[in-house]
Amino acid sequence: MSPERLARMKAVLARRQPDLTVVMDNVHKPHNLAAIVRTADAVGIPLVHGVSPHAEFRLRQKSASGSGKWVGVETHEDIAGCFERLRGQGMRIYCAHLSETAVDFRQIDFTRPTAVVVGAELEGVGEEAAALADGHVIIPMLGMVESLNVSVATAILLYEAQRQREAAGLYEQPRLDPETMERILFEWSYPDIADYCRRKGLPYPALDENGMIAEPLADRDGNRRLP
Repeated sequence: MSPERLARMKAVLARRQPDLTVVMDNVHKPHNLAAIVRTADAVGIPLVHGVSPHAEFRLRQKSASGSGKWVGVETHEDIAGCFERLRGQGMRIYCAHLSETAVDFRQIDFTRPTAVVVGAELEGVGEEAAALADGHVIIPMLGMVESLNVSVATAILLYEAQRQREAAGLYEQPRLDPETMERILFEWSYPDIADYCRRKGLPYPALDENGMIAEPLADRDGNRRLP
């Protein structure tokens, strides 16, 4: 690994925002999923959530221009379980949803722990998601069309969050804990070995200051081995 690549990965991790995420409620079209994940990476989101009870959540790496390597995807079978997990992390949950109580998305304080929920291409977010959310947001539309593509709408919402967070200085100091940063750095640097370790139940080997594996892998009995 070149020193420049290692430095870039560390710099990206230092700007990740663990208390900002996106929930994709039954978004199925691969190109929309990929575009949303790509935007998430661009604004520093380390993990997104996909809710899909009837179909497998799939992300095409080619469509995402490789962004799927840099952003984790956590899947859920139901929206209630997803929201419960997010609220356990202290997040406020806002659905992109037209309702009587919906507010302009720019009125939301995105510097607080926030999850943005977007829905399927035609139907929008489900009734359950809308009912369980802390609030609804809309993007003002001044033309003849009544809605935006889900990936475009998500990008608008997330870049408002990025704007607010940058103004508040939230990108200036690392916000991931050191253990998480080390784990993700290893997964980015050595994805095949990371996959091997997960399958074998082995801890990730430590990296030295140059991003190289400090010691060979060892199995549960301490015998050294490489994948």
